[in-house]
Amino acid sequence: MRLSTFIDKNMEPILQAWEDFARTINVPGRALDAEALRDHAGHMLRAIVEDLDTPQSRQQQRDKSHGIGPVNDQQTAAETHAITRLMAGFTLDQMVSEYRALRTSVLSLWMSRVKAGEALDIEDTVRFHEAIDQALAESIANYSRALEVSRTLFLGILGHDLRNPLSAILLGADMLQRNANLSDKSAHVAGQIHASAGRANRIVGDLLDFTRSHLGSTLPVRLQAVDLVPVCHRIVSEAKAAHPLSDIRCDATGSGVGRFDEARMEQVFSNLISNAVHHGDAGSPVTVSFTSRVEELIFTVHNWGQPIPDDVLPFIFNPMGRFSQHAVTDLGPCAGMGLGLYITSQIVVAHNGEIDVRSTAEHGTVFEIRLPR
Repeated sequence: MRLSTFIDKNMEPILQAWEDFARTINVPGRALDAEALRDHAGHMLRAIVEDLDTPQSRQQQRDKSHGIGPVNDQQTAAETHAITRLMAGFTLDQMVSEYRALRTSVLSLWMSRVKAGEALDIEDTVRFHEAIDQALAESIANYSRALEVSRTLFLGILGHDLRNPLSAILLGADMLQRNANLSDKSAHVAGQIHASAGRANRIVGDLLDFTRSHLGSTLPVRLQAVDLVPVCHRIVSEAKAAHPLSDIRCDATGSGVGRFDEARMEQVFSNLISNAVHHGDAGSPVTVSFTSRVEELIFTVHNWGQPIPDDVLPFIFNPMGRFSQHAVTDLGPCAGMGLGLYITSQIVVAHNGEIDVRSTAEHGTVFEIRLPR
C-alpha cells in the first residue's frame, strides 16, 4: 500500500492523534474545541497525499530538499494554520511541536502496518518528510510575519496614544516656565519636566517613524526648496544649548540649496549630533561639517572615544542588530532603543542619499551622509 493511500484511509485516527496532542498544549484563554484543535490538519494531510501522488523530477526533489517548494499564489492550509494558532495564543515552539506530533503519528501508524507485513516504499517516506518540512516552513514564515506585523501595529498604537498626554505635559510645563511668580527651585523643576517630556516626545516620534517604515517601503518626505546650511547651524545651536558642557563645533559653509524635507533633515542632524555627544569622549570635541558640491551635499559628524565594535558596525543602522547587553550595561539609559540611527538611515534613503560610518581608535567615529541636490 502506498503511504498516500494509507493516510487517506486512516485520516480519522491520524487527526485524532493530532487533536489529542494539541489538547495537551496549555494556551491562555478558553480551551479550544475539537474542531478548532483539528482546524487545518485535514487540509494539510490531503495536500500531502496529493503531493505524494504527483510525479516529481529529480530537480524538484533537489529543490524541496533545499526548502524551495512549489510557488502557490493562494494561502496554503499551513499558512492559515499558523495565523489561527497565533490568534489562539500558541507560541512558535508549541506550533512547531504539532508538526512533530503529526509526523510521529503518521509514521508510527505506518510502521505498525509495515511490521505486520506491508511493503515499505522508501521514496514515499522521504517525500512525506519533505512535505511535512515544507508545511512547517510555510507555517513558521507566516507566523513570524504575522507576529512582526502585530508587534509593529502595537508600537504604532502605543506611540499614537502617548502623544496626547505628552503634549499636555509639555504645554503645562511651558506655562509654568512663563510664570514669573515661581521660585527658582520651582522654575528649575518646570524646566526639567519640559526637557524630559520633550525627550520622551522625540522618542515617541521615532517610534511612530519606525512603525511607518515597517508597514511601508520608505518614510514619507515632503520635498521643497531649502538651504540645509542654516538648518544645520540651527540644530547645532540647539545641541549646544541642550549640552552646555559639550564642545560642539560646526564647519558649514557655502550653499546647501536643494529639494529636501526640512523637518526630516532637522531630525537627521539632531539624531547624529546627539548620538556623537552621548557616545563620544566627554572631554573631546564633536565636529560637525557640511560640504557643498555641484551635484551633492556631504554632511559629517565626528567624535572621539571608544570605537564601535567591528561585530556591531555592519548592523549599526538596524535597531535589533544594535541591541546588546554590553551596550545596555555600559551606556545605561543613553543606549535607548537604538531607533535614532535607524530613523536617520531611513530618512536618508527616502532622499535617495547614502549614509556610512567609519570607526577606529586612531581616527575616531565619523558618520557621513551624501545627499543629491
